[in-house]
Amino acid sequence: MRQPRSGPGKSRGRGRGPRIPATTLRKQQAALANVDQITGAKIPKSFVFSRGKLPSTLRHLQQDLRKVMLPYTALNLKEKKRNNLKDFVNVAGPLGVTHFLILSNPKSLPHLRFSNSPQGPTFTFQIEEYALAADIANSQKRPRCPPGIFKNSPLVVLSGFSGLGNPFESLVEYFQHMVPAVDPSTVKLAECQRILLLKYDKEKEVVDFRHYSIKLQPVGVSRRIRKLMQNNQVPDLRDLKDVSDYVTKAGYGSESEVDDEAATVSLPSDVDKLNQASRKSAVRLQEIGPRMTMRLVKVEAGLCSGDVLYPWPAKESVGKKGGVNEEDIGQEDTEDGLEDGSEEEMEE
Repeated sequence: MRQPRSGPGKSRGRGRGPRIPATTLRKQQAALANVDQITGAKIPKSFVFSRGKLPSTLRHLQQDLRKVMLPYTALNLKEKKRNNLKDFVNVAGPLGVTHFLILSNPKSLPHLRFSNSPQGPTFTFQIEEYALAADIANSQKRPRCPPGIFKNSPLVVLSGFSGLGNPFESLVEYFQHMVPAVDPSTVKLAECQRILLLKYDKEKEVVDFRHYSIKLQPVGVSRRIRKLMQNNQVPDLRDLKDVSDYVTKAGYGSESEVDDEAATVSLPSDVDKLNQASRKSAVRLQEIGPRMTMRLVKVEAGLCSGDVLYPWPAKESVGKKGGVNEEDIGQEDTEDGLEDGSEEEMEE
């Protein structure tokens, strides 16, 4: 008969305390990952989807908007014709989704609604002009959109909204809480890769939506040297008599020589091998799209329903732009009724 173990072998686990099950530990880690460490609130997450039938260009715009909202959005959200707004609300709760971006295509112009889930409010915009990310890239000589820039949320920059009063004060609050908060004193510069600019034009009464990538370039370093340090590969020098010819070849001088002093900063910490705290770097913004010009036409107290807090007066259509009328917005409200639907048809 075996005797119970005693001595050193038994005393190993005395100071460890109770063992936490793996499932409980995973739930605790998941809950911690969903909390904003700055505000203490839940990290804002979003769904970008459409109501009604969209043409192919608006489908591409929808996918571009999903990329803008990365990483806290469903990039491959699949929608079915039978899905209604109630289905998205039911799925949003367990997943922690707090914001909806809803595209639609009524008779006049495309509409984009920004809404809080599940209580609202809802801000309805008329998209007067837009360009896809692919259109922006095709218009540039050296388009830059590396996949790594979507690992972190964009920095939201608001311009021109001061002194407007409601409903724009509520709109500013919505835009500010659409992405996780950033603490300038603790944020890592390497995580700041994108900027979402929302600028209000008081003369035209429209909001300009722009999406940029942030690029840092060391001042006084030629493009060839930067490429050499970034690629870590020996370039082809067969046609050159001396290594110095690779650096001093005409047409490849420093691009930083023409940098504006206002765009030159001293970094508080190292970002990469080229941009270090001991050097000055030039901040460059390159548009990656999409690009939109939007007009606020309606504000509702609830989720695509409720009291109308801000009705924009309908104006006569100009050229191809058309105008907004109550029939178009009312048609959308009818389609988005919160009646029960087929929740099982929607996949992420």
